[in-house]
Amino acid sequence: MAYETILFEKEGPVAIITLNRPQRLNALSRLLLTELGQAVDEIAADKDARVVVVTGGAKCFCAGADISEAAHISIPREAEAFHNLIKVNFCKLEDLDRPVIAAISGVAMGGGLELALACDLRVASETARLGVPEIKIGAIPGAGGTQRLPRAIGVTKAKEMIYVGDPIDAAEAYRLGLVNKVAPVDTFFQEAKAMAAVIASRPRLALKAAKASINNGIELDLRRALDFEIQNGVFLYSTRDREEGMKAFLEKRAPVFTGE
Repeated sequence: MAYETILFEKEGPVAIITLNRPQRLNALSRLLLTELGQAVDEIAADKDARVVVVTGGAKCFCAGADISEAAHISIPREAEAFHNLIKVNFCKLEDLDRPVIAAISGVAMGGGLELALACDLRVASETARLGVPEIKIGAIPGAGGTQRLPRAIGVTKAKEMIYVGDPIDAAEAYRLGLVNKVAPVDTFFQEAKAMAAVIASRPRLALKAAKASINNGIELDLRRALDFEIQNGVFLYSTRDREEGMKAFLEKRAPVFTGE
């Protein structure tokens, strides 16, 4: 499928989505949001795509919502439609049944950081600047930031970032647990792809079960979440990949997983 605002490619089992509006610092337009969702649908239908990397290139991950579009929204109904478009497509990415890694360089502001928060893991370059500055223009993070940011770094620090609106650098993001790894700008994308390659080598059904257990369980009380974890774990006992994994462990060899 041809896209106008993103680039989509595959390198073996790794699907790569690149935001491609450099003249607008990869700002989130309605078309980009729609195409992001379409790319996720394409990945969901492709069993060979085991892991996803979302990036904006070395200069800028995403500057947030496209103000040239958002500035023309003047009535609540239009605002609600725009925010629902974001919610639907970010949730589609978050709910994808395989791991998603954000490779962040340059700015990840507002909706850009919120896009990264919809991913499972985040690799940042040393040049990355991450923030939710909406308070400075009389708004709040409206693409999931008030919900996903506290879940990622804790309520107190998330409130500070949202109330003050100032960005943090990559080192601080790593210290807070907002990003998993920081790398030089020359290698951050390779680091993200290397992480993706390692994850892609793991059994597909176990990855799916792990992601579902974490993402859904975190919204439940502990005992219900433990029951949900057991259900997912018990299911894996019936898979060939688990049988192969156990057999390979006992035979002291590398397992050969088939996704079954």
